Amino acid sequence: MTEDRTRILVADDHTLLREALCELLGAEPDFEVVAQTGDAKAALQQAALLDPDVALLDIQMPYNEDPVATVRQLLLRRPGMRIIILSMDDHPLLVRSLLALGVHGYLHKSVSRATLVAAIRERADSGRRVVTVSMAPGELRPQGPRSTPVQRLSEREAEVLTLVSTALSNRQIGARLGITEGTVKRHLRKTFDKLGAVSRLDAVNKAVDLSLIRAQPARRTPLAS
Repeated sequence: MTEDRTRILVADDHTLLREALCELLGAEPDFEVVAQTGDAKAALQQAALLDPDVALLDIQMPYNEDPVATVRQLLLRRPGMRIIILSMDDHPLLVRSLLALGVHGYLHKSVSRATLVAAIRERADSGRRVVTVSMAPGELRPQGPRSTPVQRLSEREAEVLTLVSTALSNRQIGARLGITEGTVKRHLRKTFDKLGAVSRLDAVNKAVDLSLIRAQPARRTPLAS
């Protein structure tokens, strides 16, 4: 159903990349690309007109001499919209400035499809802002607080988190395991607390690093409605 989908605005001045990105996102059953544009002015106009849930924004576009100002305007016009930066520019000062403004993700363009999809699906069940950061190798990589010591995950928590690593939504995970979406969220909250994680991607990365789960390749088979 359309009302259950995450509505996405894609803004990137590289036409081939933008179109490929829109095609990739459109293949996800719970995503809907409502607009795509190649410059910052059009992105502001489309955000105001269409009120998307998520803006996927390349900060290196025409009419975008000041990326921080562009993001600030987007947030002022649509405070409830989540902004995810997708860029080749990983300068630590720029990353910190944009995160401080309130963006929900800063992803280098080398990230995998699974990482991008997981960042777009990210929600903060507790009401706090969840931030996903994935930088190029060797760059600054902010991390959330860790629990000390890290508690072992239950069998079900590890099972849920393994499916999260394949970029499945909570609803898809619930259907696959025969449990409710609310139960999936409860398992994830407990997992976040045990790992000191601030997002789904952060939880997966920490669990893999600690050998608590083995990351799986992303799945693309949509569930029947």
